[in-house]
Amino acid sequence: MEFSLLQIEQMVSSFLWPLFRVASFFMAMPIIGTQMLPMRLRLGLALAVTILIVPVLPPMPQFDGLTLQNWIVVAQQVLIGALLGFSANILLQSFVAGGQLMAMQMGLGFASMTDPANGVNTVILSQIYLMLVMMLFLGMNGHLVLIEIMVESFGVIPVGLEGVSKMTLWELAHWGGWLFMAALLMALPAVTALLVINFAFGIMTKAAPQLNIFAIGFPFTMLMGIFIVWVSLSGFFSHYQTFSAEALENVSQLLKAGR
Repeated sequence: MEFSLLQIEQMVSSFLWPLFRVASFFMAMPIIGTQMLPMRLRLGLALAVTILIVPVLPPMPQFDGLTLQNWIVVAQQVLIGALLGFSANILLQSFVAGGQLMAMQMGLGFASMTDPANGVNTVILSQIYLMLVMMLFLGMNGHLVLIEIMVESFGVIPVGLEGVSKMTLWELAHWGGWLFMAALLMALPAVTALLVINFAFGIMTKAAPQLNIFAIGFPFTMLMGIFIVWVSLSGFFSHYQTFSAEALENVSQLLKAGR
């Protein structure tokens, strides 16, 4: 069998273009795209998934290997994969932001530790929420759902010069507001309860200035905050179900906007 140089370039491109999208997706998606998974393992997983999905993908466009069009397609595939992975990662970060709001209100903002997933310092409460949502994410096969969405993206946004539209980037920018909305909804009961407690301490301080309310106000607020967090854990799963459904809907809308 003899192959021309153009045929070899086409066969290589038909594998490399999906590989760039899959690899960038695995580098940005939740859990798999964190520092807990070695870079070589992520690259090997991207190669394995690409080998499996290449035979069922739509036909690839034909460009010369050293032209500017080829590099534009490569950059667009990296951008699409990173957008999909980053949009799914917002779901987990909404719980981290909610834990930050609750910890700052209850006086635990100074209690922080290094997050092994992202390599930054986060408060203890946010780290607990992040571990819980990671276990729920893996237990409900969220990683498999995201991989399926990524494979379906080749049919919605095929490989070519079109790439993502401005509407897709605008939809992703709106996700910043959704992140803080989800975090506020999760932290609103605890923040409201602690606000009522602080308001009561303020009234007591105004009514009896001779009492040293600040000596007992800080530990009491922290103790009540821990109790409220313990009580609110019963509704953690329902919060995750609601937010994950909205996140998947947002990802589908993101793909539709890229048409």
